[in-house]
Amino acid sequence: MAASTEEDFEFNTQDYYSLLNVRKEATVDELKASYRRLCMLYHPDKHRDPELKRQAEQLFNQVHQAYEVLSDAHSRAIYDIFGKKGLEVEGWEVVERKRTPAEIREEYERLQRDKEERRLQQRTNPKGTISVGVDATDLFDRYDDDFEEMPGGGFPHIEINRMHISQSIEAPLTNTDTAMLSGSLSTHNGSGGGNINVTVRRVTSAKGWGEVEFGAGDTLGPLIGLKVFRNVTPRCFLTAQCGLQFSPRGLRPSCSLMTARHLDQNTMGYLQWRWGPNSAMTTSLVRDTKSSHFTLALQLGVPHSYLMMSYQYKFQDEDQTKVKGSVKTGWFGTVVEYGAERKISRHSVLSATVSIGVPQGVTLKIKLSRASQTYLFPVHLTDQLLPSAVFYATVGPLLAYVAVHRLIIIPYTKAQKEQELELQRKSSATDIAKKKQEAETAVLLMQESVRRIIEAEESKMGLIILNGWYGKFVSDTSQKQEKAKVIDVTVPLQCLVKDSKLILTEASKAGLPGFYDPCVGEEKSLKLLYQFRGVMHQVISADTEPLRIPKQSHRTESES
Repeated sequence: MAASTEEDFEFNTQDYYSLLNVRKEATVDELKASYRRLCMLYHPDKHRDPELKRQAEQLFNQVHQAYEVLSDAHSRAIYDIFGKKGLEVEGWEVVERKRTPAEIREEYERLQRDKEERRLQQRTNPKGTISVGVDATDLFDRYDDDFEEMPGGGFPHIEINRMHISQSIEAPLTNTDTAMLSGSLSTHNGSGGGNINVTVRRVTSAKGWGEVEFGAGDTLGPLIGLKVFRNVTPRCFLTAQCGLQFSPRGLRPSCSLMTARHLDQNTMGYLQWRWGPNSAMTTSLVRDTKSSHFTLALQLGVPHSYLMMSYQYKFQDEDQTKVKGSVKTGWFGTVVEYGAERKISRHSVLSATVSIGVPQGVTLKIKLSRASQTYLFPVHLTDQLLPSAVFYATVGPLLAYVAVHRLIIIPYTKAQKEQELELQRKSSATDIAKKKQEAETAVLLMQESVRRIIEAEESKMGLIILNGWYGKFVSDTSQKQEKAKVIDVTVPLQCLVKDSKLILTEASKAGLPGFYDPCVGEEKSLKLLYQFRGVMHQVISADTEPLRIPKQSHRTESES
């Protein structure tokens, strides 16, 4: 009976205005008249058959609920603004009833904030990173003499020489206060260490926040830090940070200050100053558009100074493919990087980057991001600039990706989509079947009333609905395989006739008693053939188009 739209494989509740067939501006008297008429039609006491009585009771309760909401000014205002979901929000019972729409919206937002706060209490928002460094230099930097002396035929030796694991969780305390716990473990060539940090952040206003950090580790020692963020103007913000590190070598203070400004809609300018173990002054320009991302940065500092430029092109495809390249040169040497990034599933993004530098050599960096977890695999191939290493670092990942994509990813995503579509079809079919059953029940309950209405209309040559169809109609130009999805609504339309008139509001017709939506999400219309004053007429109306018959032209034609 109800018009419904799909959202997460569920359907929204019935439109109360459509159920009562009244305008959204309907007066209390109009609501009462429609309610009484439907009550007479669906009242359980009018039916002796136990099954019809039970079904009539369900429909009667739906009509009663719709009338209760729309006849109460306070509930109606909430329903008009937020729909059925707004009425389900806890707390309305203690709210003053005589309020304006603006006050109701404000109160709803407050109740939603309370609900959101309760939800935040249960959320931890975990984030993590796992980095595994691989030393594969023996693949290219081979010394034949050494390999000949090794037992086993001189196979290249590949080893994991470093690993880093970090994890963080959030614990919202209130809407403005959040506690964060993070920790990390690192190892490199047999030695390693770890640290743990606790941070408390408070949002002071819509313009800024501040946080305090406490940390401890087995290598650097305890840490105390303070960080403040502030929007200075709508186009400019400032971040200040200071800290004290209690290391075995003594107290090591640090401080940094960064300011940023929107230069235009897509461009940001940054200026950062750092003082401490790695003092430096950095300025950068970042331009981010729908199709590209460009960064230009210059740093002057001790011990590192560099100039860096990077560019990323974003393809406008379903997989959100990106290709990128960068050049970085400074006191440490020069590094050229290029790579690509692509979305491989709903929550996973895979990227590969080739880094070529002097004196760093050639490194292949593979990164997999899945939801809030990141996995990094930097594979160091050679300490020299070897064309063979560059070739295999470029071609190898491409071939591996094509193979994995065709043999694993495509079949997996296809199966996943088919499963989702099947769930969607089952959910839609179940809902349509339920609505269809309700509509058929309503039609059965209408039979006696329709018989009396037809007799009354025939006696005065009034309005008789000969045929009524609702749904998706197929035109002659449509594809042959496309099928019409329509339902017979002759009886429900005749039941709505009063004083030789049929008046339908702008609400979706799928919500009318005896109707249901036979094609969810598709464009629908109403086609009916009726007789008035002994003359037959045909009318076609869009789903949400108000309709009043007989039309004035048909009335004049019949009278002439």
